Formats: sequence, C-alpha cells, structure tokens
Amino acid sequence: MTPVSKGTNQAVPSDIEIAQQADKRPITDIAKQLGLQEEDLELYGKYKAKIRLNVWERVAHQPDGRLVLVTAVNPTPAGEGKSTVTVGLGQALNRLEKRAVVALREPSLGPTMGIKGGAAGGGYAQVVPMEDINLHFTGDMHAITSAHNTISALIDNHLHHGNELGIDPRRIVWKRVMDLNDRALRHVVVGLGGKPHGMPREDGFDITVASEIMAILCLAKDLADLKERIGRVVVAYRFDGSPVTVADLGAQGAATLLLKDAVQPNLVQTLENTPALVHGGPFANIAHGCNSLLATKFALKLSEYTVTEAGFGADLGAEKFLHIKSRIGGLQPDVAVIVATVRALKMHGGVPKEGLKTADVNALRRGVVNLERHVETMNKFGVPHVVALNRFPTDTEEELAFLQEWCAQKGIPVALTEVWGKGGAGGEALAQEVIRLAEATEKELRFLYDLDQSVRAKVSAVAREVYGAQDVEYSTQAEKLIREIEAHGWNQLPVCMAKTQYSLSDDPSLLGRPEDFTLHVREVRPALGAGFLVVLTGNMLTMPGLPKKPAALDMDVNRQGRIRGLF
Repeated sequence: MTPVSKGTNQAVPSDIEIAQQADKRPITDIAKQLGLQEEDLELYGKYKAKIRLNVWERVAHQPDGRLVLVTAVNPTPAGEGKSTVTVGLGQALNRLEKRAVVALREPSLGPTMGIKGGAAGGGYAQVVPMEDINLHFTGDMHAITSAHNTISALIDNHLHHGNELGIDPRRIVWKRVMDLNDRALRHVVVGLGGKPHGMPREDGFDITVASEIMAILCLAKDLADLKERIGRVVVAYRFDGSPVTVADLGAQGAATLLLKDAVQPNLVQTLENTPALVHGGPFANIAHGCNSLLATKFALKLSEYTVTEAGFGADLGAEKFLHIKSRIGGLQPDVAVIVATVRALKMHGGVPKEGLKTADVNALRRGVVNLERHVETMNKFGVPHVVALNRFPTDTEEELAFLQEWCAQKGIPVALTEVWGKGGAGGEALAQEVIRLAEATEKELRFLYDLDQSVRAKVSAVAREVYGAQDVEYSTQAEKLIREIEAHGWNQLPVCMAKTQYSLSDDPSLLGRPEDFTLHVREVRPALGAGFLVVLTGNMLTMPGLPKKPAALDMDVNRQGRIRGLF
C-alpha cells in the first residue's frame, strides 16, 4: 500500500482495511529492537506480548530517553486525531533514525461500541493488530473489571454474614463496574428477593476505565506497590464515620492476583513496525487519562524517544499527567505536542459540525483562542511545546496558512502534520521540531499548586490557571465531603478533576475560550489507592450512555472471522 496525502483527492481506505493489510513482523522481532529476548516476554500469539516485570531489574540502571507528551485543544465531535499524531510521530522519529517507542492507553469497549471510536490511531498511523487492541486485546480490561467486582461481591457478602466491620450500608462508596456504556445501570438496587439474596441497598455501576483499580494499575510501580495501593482503597464508612478499606475486608490479595498478568505492559507495533507499549486506559474526563507508569518507564529505558499521549485537551490529560503522573513517577517531559485542527478551531469559533467543510478563516480567527489557552498552560508548566497542525482533506490552503502565520506571530513553533495519509513520512517536519526542542531547550517542570495547600486552593489553581475560571462554587455535598477529607488527613493528595472534555469550563456548550465563568464542584471523592482526590464538576457522569445510533450497529464479522465496521 502507498500512503496517500490527506491534501489530495485520492481516497484512503478505511482504518480497518489498512490495518488488515499491514505487513506485521513477529512480536519477538519487535522486542529485539528494544534489546529484549523471547524469555523477557509473555506471548499472546504471534503479534502481541507482555513484558515480564523482572526485566526492570536489568534495565533500571540505563539512562532515560527523551519524553514527548502529546496533548491537544479541546476536542470536538469532528475528531482531532491525537492518537494518530502520536503514532505517526513515533514512526517519523524512527525514520529520522531516532529509536522511538510509542506509549498509548488501551481502548475501552464503551466508546468503541458507542461513538468516539477506538484508541489505535488511524489511516497510516495505527498500532496493530488493530482489531485485537480495540476489542479484548490481552484481557486487561476484563481483569480490572473482575478485580473490582470481586471487591464489590466481598462487601455484600460481608454484610450478609453479620457485618463484623460495622459498615453503614447507606455509605458504601464502592460501586460495581463494566466496560460498556450502559446508562440503565447508573443507579440500581441490589439484594432484592429476600434474606437468602443479601441485604437490599442502593448501588450503581461505573464504566471500568473510571474504576480506581484502573487508576491504581496505571500508577503502580510494581506488583507489591499495586497490592499495597489496592489495600488503601476506601470502599465504605462505618456507622461511626470511620473509613473501611479493602485491607480491612482482607480482599487486596484476591484483587491483586487477578491483576498479576494485567499489570505487565503490552508490546505491539505500528504499521511501520515501530514498537508500541499499549497499556492501561483511564478516561481523562473522569480519571487521570494516561497510560501506565510502568509502560512509560520501560519505554524510557528502552528507547531514545518515548512518545506518549494524555487524554483530550491540555486542560484534562496533560494537566493530570504533569500534576499526578509526573509527581508519582518522577517524570519530566522534554517536549509537549499540542494537536490542533482547522475544523476543531472552526467549531470553537462557532461553526456547527455540518458546516465544517466550508472554508471560514473568520471562524478560525474566533476559535484559535482555544489553542492559545492550551499554549499558555504549557508555558505555565514550563514545558517546551510545538503545535502539530493535523491536516484533514477539507482544509484549505488559506486556512492552514492563517494558523501557521498566527503561530509565527505568537512565536509558537508549529509543524504541518499529514501522518493519517502519509504515515511517518507525513510527520517528519513535526519530528524535526520535537528533536530540536528536546535537545536544545532547558526544562524545569513547574507545578501550579503544592501538595500541602488546601483542597480548595488546589482546585482553584487548576480552575483559574488552566481553565480560566473566575470563581469556583461548591455544592453543599462537596463542602461536607471536603471537611471529611480534611478531618481524615487526606488533603495532602493532588486533585484529579472530572470535567467535560468539550469545554474549558464545566459546561460543554461553552466553546472557544470562555471568560468570567464559575466552575461548579458537586462532589469530591478520595481515591487513596490511586493517590488523588477526584473532583467531580458540572454534570460529569462516571457511566456514559450510548448515542441514538451506536457504532456497534455497523459492526459485523463474516464466516471467515473477518471483521468489518470497526472504524
């Protein structure tokens, strides 16, 4: 297959058609590019493997490579291609003879079967085997679901058999999870049917990627740290108000053994045979939105350049990468890539989705303020950055020239990127700019708040400095929960903001760069195992719903097992 530029009128096959024709190499060959041998792997067929954790003992002394963090403007339903740029940049760096590894999150079946799509990239910048990665992969999502629900089952079993811990059934905060969007399960009642079936109580489901178990797996340093973190999880409160943890239940061992394989990073490859570590999948609008710390740290030891992404815009994934993951893992990004598209910025400038094919420089002029806010955020963190202008077929030369000139006038490095249609070749300009910034710029990561500040001060710092909010308003429930957090001494943790991805505010309809708005905090939840406080804003839900016409309705498989409709 010959990659085709998005700027031409020639059609590019669908993502799945490209992936199904990929010239994949055995995963053992990909591992050799990283200095790994077959005995370092747990093989999952010919093209997938897990890296054994004991490999760390051999590579820990090696110097870290460069770390590139890919983020974006606030996304729109039009799609911005952040994962595609991440994969394409990794391929481009290898074309420029820099040993690069791509580090991505695993897709969730929720958006895969819903509306967003998978997380394997697109066009000629994908990780493969695409069908496996977007579906069951190596079973990590199922292991996390099972570990979480094992704890849920043990809680209800404990209530049924006498409640020795004195758990208040009204204050069980540990829900059940499943890796699908199912709004009907947000609020349920369990234990119906009489005494043999348990104690009736209100319960609910979150999506698996919102589980604290997912966050823990993605922030754990090793298997022992994973077990210790699971033990710290608060699942309920007693009648006297004291917390009940997984360790109090004695459930941390069972949950950890269900994750003993899942905690090992997954190794796959891109269409151009660049190594890719695809591991962990927390949502950035609910959780911290980054791939596993283990995968990132392995990649840094095994390559010259690690290209990783953080979910959604810089107000969500990048902020949490820097305030949470970097703190826990001691990471210092060398460069940030801010993905922007003509059509996203036109939507931020007031153009509806159905009007994006029409050239409109004036709309770009109005919408580019969204990009400006994210650039300012990276400046505040002290991270050197480049704008990746991801080209789409409907972009006009006039529109592209306007954005490039706008960046030039502001002194912002920018590179036109065409990895969807050209693969790594379409990302070489971006890769050259990344290399220049990584090798020539002094870095000193600056945090926007200190851990010893109050919960309100931390929330205010993110709201004002990252979102541009004028004020923060707390519900009565949030105020009560903050007082409880402070009473238990948990206020030393960083905050993990749960907010709509579509706007800098907590109102998804406020596009562009809203000013003088108030951020509304409705709830604050301690996630002691993960090591942060979850701050829910606006109407943010932890179990999404399906759209009127889910993507699942267009999916099928033939008698030979060949999949269609998966993007």
